[in-house]
Amino acid sequence: MSAPENAGAHSNLALRIAATAVLAPLAIAAAYYGGWPWDVLAIVVATGLYVEWLSVVGLGWRYAPLTAGIAAILALAFFLVTSRFQLALVAVVVGAILVAALSPSDRRLWSAAGLIYAAAAFVGAVLLRADPQSGFVAILFVFAMVWASDILGYVCGRGIGGPKLWPRVSPKKTWAGAIGGFSGCIAIAMGFALAGAGKVLPLIVIGGLLSITSQLGDLLESAVKRRFDVKDSSQIIPGHGGLMDRLDGFVAAVVIAALIGVWRAGPDAAGRGLLLW
Repeated sequence: MSAPENAGAHSNLALRIAATAVLAPLAIAAAYYGGWPWDVLAIVVATGLYVEWLSVVGLGWRYAPLTAGIAAILALAFFLVTSRFQLALVAVVVGAILVAALSPSDRRLWSAAGLIYAAAAFVGAVLLRADPQSGFVAILFVFAMVWASDILGYVCGRGIGGPKLWPRVSPKKTWAGAIGGFSGCIAIAMGFALAGAGKVLPLIVIGGLLSITSQLGDLLESAVKRRFDVKDSSQIIPGHGGLMDRLDGFVAAVVIAALIGVWRAGPDAAGRGLLLW
């Protein structure tokens, strides 16, 4: 790597570290307080994800699907936080249909998929944190799995190298990075269990599953961007790109975590359903 390229890489890494040092504590603080701070953050993030998705698929300046989708997210948020789950589902379905109808014919499925993607992220985050007993720990567990997959995947991928994971979609990701991220999640899940968050074996299994899910979410977002020849979903986060670039793994992991929790203990105790077996 030449000197200018090396300087650029170091500058980008410094921006990434600075942005993470600011955003990670804010996310943890909002998760700790729960209630309206977490709900508001989830609304802002879901709206941002939807806006960026439309931009990636070439509909960033189409105000009709943009407005309809944001209205659907706000309606979903209102119904979900007031525990009207059936109306929340109706808001998403009607919103997706409306967004598709207001989009060009060759982008209808893409725009509807973007709304469902953003809505799923919101629902997963809100339901998992809503558990008054285990919600915060459950969100921390998901954060830890996603961050471990991301950071250790980067370190192992760059340090070890080797065969690529899926070069056609993500040329930089390697099997060494994927295995490193997975192994890190197993170790951290054991740490959560030893700290009293749950039993060792179930948390190890869930940690491994969330690591795989997080990495698949990253690949999915890369595939969408490659399909539309887009490098970053936006430049809103210095050094990271957009919300989709930063949260692709979290979206996938929190949705799966919430599904497990709701399946086991219902929407009011999803945190316990995820952690306590």
